[in-house]
Amino acid sequence: MSELRQNIATREWVIIASERARRPNAFTETRQQPLTAERPPHDPHCPFCVGNEELDLEVERYPATGSWQLRIVRNKYPALHDHGPVVRHFDGVRRTISGYGYHEVLVEHPNHNTTLGLMTHDEVRSVLAVYLSRGRAMSTDPRIEQIVIFKNHGERAGASLQHPHSQIMAVPVVPSDIRHRIEEARRFFDDTGQCVFCTMLADEVARNERIVYANDEFVAFVLYAASSPFHLWILPRKHRASFFHLDESELGGLADVVREVFHRLYYRLNDPDFNLVLRSTPAKEPENGYFHWYLAVVPRLSYMAGFEMGSGIFINPSIPEACAAFLRE
Repeated sequence: MSELRQNIATREWVIIASERARRPNAFTETRQQPLTAERPPHDPHCPFCVGNEELDLEVERYPATGSWQLRIVRNKYPALHDHGPVVRHFDGVRRTISGYGYHEVLVEHPNHNTTLGLMTHDEVRSVLAVYLSRGRAMSTDPRIEQIVIFKNHGERAGASLQHPHSQIMAVPVVPSDIRHRIEEARRFFDDTGQCVFCTMLADEVARNERIVYANDEFVAFVLYAASSPFHLWILPRKHRASFFHLDESELGGLADVVREVFHRLYYRLNDPDFNLVLRSTPAKEPENGYFHWYLAVVPRLSYMAGFEMGSGIFINPSIPEACAAFLRE
């Protein structure tokens, strides 16, 4: 029968709908559009393709001269603007802060028809290295409280452009979702003296039921209380609260796991739409014993409906252990 499972890091409940669960291969996407690799390598109408560069928006490019491999550009329609002071205003129930911050786009590759699962190890490492360098640069701004890095792939994940890209944003507040996760992690630490993420990771490694791929430095696993099919976390084995304190020597190991996870998603699930999100401690909060940075990978294979909106409890029509086994094969 179905069961409710709780994610002990977030204290969120999910329903694993065993009686109506689908086999993992049933989530293989029936695509209306070509696979990423089947698109042409260049789109003359794409603003991120070679030859269409909007140089007035460019922040950096790698390498700095010659043909570029990656580019950082300011978002043409930014949600936030990096000029002016941070002004707070309180008037009764009306509370506002001026829209200060950064909103940049990382163009991950010159080719229009690639994605993380199709890139080489070195190309994925370069993407992660830019996450690290740009996040560190934004963190030096005293007006910034949180760095948010994410990637939308496919229309169902919210991507408006097909060219491989990520977005890097910096905001003058700590979002409530981040604060909630930190508070739950601190509560677990106060009760047990342990990091809840380290506890989860140790349990996953010991049971070896939901691990998809691992190396000496990082582990990728489908969550015990996955809120949707194939919902994965990638955690470092070494406890660290901030991604931006990562040693650059560790980027190779992270690139290995990231590439392997997305390679398997691409080929086993037929290039699904997905979101990739970095979860890291706020910019001004020091290293601590209770929070642990990670990457969340959410393939968009199911929908939120009325029950989820009304209860905050997701119904997962898949078995996490079966999903992990499907990707391991």
